[in-house]
Amino acid sequence: MMLWLLLFALRVPLGLDTHIPVPDDNPLRAETVALGRKLFFEKQLSRDGTVACATCHDPNRAFTDEHPRAKGIGGQIGPRRSPRILNRAWGKSFFWDGRAATLEDQVVQPITNPLEMAMPLDDAVSRLAAMPAYNQLDVLTLRRALASYVRTILAGDSPYDRYIAGDRTALDAQQQKGLNLFRGKAGCISCHLGPNLTDEDFHVTDAGKSIDKGRNGAFKTPSLRQVAEAAPYFHDGSAPTLEAVIDHYDKGGTDPEMRPLRLAPDEKQAIVAFLKSLTGVVREGM
Repeated sequence: MMLWLLLFALRVPLGLDTHIPVPDDNPLRAETVALGRKLFFEKQLSRDGTVACATCHDPNRAFTDEHPRAKGIGGQIGPRRSPRILNRAWGKSFFWDGRAATLEDQVVQPITNPLEMAMPLDDAVSRLAAMPAYNQLDVLTLRRALASYVRTILAGDSPYDRYIAGDRTALDAQQQKGLNLFRGKAGCISCHLGPNLTDEDFHVTDAGKSIDKGRNGAFKTPSLRQVAEAAPYFHDGSAPTLEAVIDHYDKGGTDPEMRPLRLAPDEKQAIVAFLKSLTGVVREGM
């Protein structure tokens, strides 16, 4: 069962659901969120003290980074791109393969992953609990605090949102054309729908060049919020630009969902212009 936090909805940017779901046992509290934010930037959570959550989820890069695949301690390279963690309060599952059912489960997996932060949770907590700033931190508090902070990372109030809200000047003619293609001929809305522009589901798109099979060959549909700020793209970062992403989908693929689109050059440009209109306001914390 989930609690619906109504007061916090006052800070939710335009275009998003005004109610934020939170677990019964981890309600959003200002002090918990503040601790989570501190932990999010804490490099001592990694074995050699060089990597924090914010290293791969940079607030200045739509809460991802510039690398095609995640880069952990010692320069180790993981198999997948660091996903954007915007609007994850509404997530149904987490990671590209959906292996975490809750944010409380998701937030600690990078800490223990040997290619990322490489710290057993008990060791990480013992190290931090010895520091005056963390005052006898324990594993449960760590999970709840990091998850609470991530729930406050919200993106909305973009030109697209203002257009949908009734401001017909918020999108120019090319962006409006792109929106119509997004909803129609290109079929993007089949997977990128709703306030968060994702169906939270898994699809086989033939994207990427790696042998990574994800979830039975499928990968999670990412939100398109702030997408223009988040290159490179796909689960392995193999598409360097939005134009490359559109070209990939235009060609079609092996899955029946991936029919060739046969977009004209100006139609591709219009879709890219529309995607850039999804860049809005990012808020975090309480």
